[in-house]
Amino acid sequence: MNNPMGKIARLKTLRPSGGYRKLRSFQAATIIYDATVSFCDRFMDPRSRTVDQMVQAARSGRQNIAEGSRASAASSQTELRLVNVARASLDELLLDFEDFLRQHGLTQWAKDDSRAQTVRSVGKNHQSDRSDQTDQPDKNPYSSWLTHTDPAVVANAIICLIHQTNYLLDRQVAGLERQFIQEGGYSERLAAARIAERQRKDRTDPSGPTDLTDKMLPACPVCGKPMALRTARKGPQAGSQFWGCSGYPECKGTKKLDGSV
Repeated sequence: MNNPMGKIARLKTLRPSGGYRKLRSFQAATIIYDATVSFCDRFMDPRSRTVDQMVQAARSGRQNIAEGSRASAASSQTELRLVNVARASLDELLLDFEDFLRQHGLTQWAKDDSRAQTVRSVGKNHQSDRSDQTDQPDKNPYSSWLTHTDPAVVANAIICLIHQTNYLLDRQVAGLERQFIQEGGYSERLAAARIAERQRKDRTDPSGPTDLTDKMLPACPVCGKPMALRTARKGPQAGSQFWGCSGYPECKGTKKLDGSV
């Protein structure tokens, strides 16, 4: 007697999740969040709506990295979405600091400015584990800039930090995309197993394979390899699922869920 639940239990288990406090992107985003709150308290009108927007954007950058890490065990797609939200929030915050400098007649450091290079060098050279230390000011390697009395120095330093954090998030997203293409997440693999089980039940040949292995997945129409369940991330079909060749990127064969090419 077939036991679908037993077969599903043989799927790869939940990936380890959490551990976000050791991510360099999370540590940098925490410094940015704290620095933004301090900047707004010191240099901006507390009644300004922009203050709330800046603080919320900084908080979103930090919190979504943490939420994405916690969600990674169940769904790689959710983790990707949340990390992209964090990236977008920091982009919004970057514009706010650039606006502050422009509107107050202050100079924004160029990329090759020696001051910007000095700030960036701290992030490149600071390799120590800042786990459980990000809320301690004396452990912050950027304190001399972030506590400066000149708002232009503070704003420019935060801009440098945002650029570095966005670079880290871009690398993080690229790694997650590769992992998602190669493995998927638990929920994605579970959905593929559910579809495969449904196809098994619909088979008219009782002698066909009945276990949830690669034999139950559709074959790529291009190279013949088993296909994996994927989710479109861009374009008019964003959010919809389809079968993609497990040999991607070498093979780009696809099928719709109904089996059509």
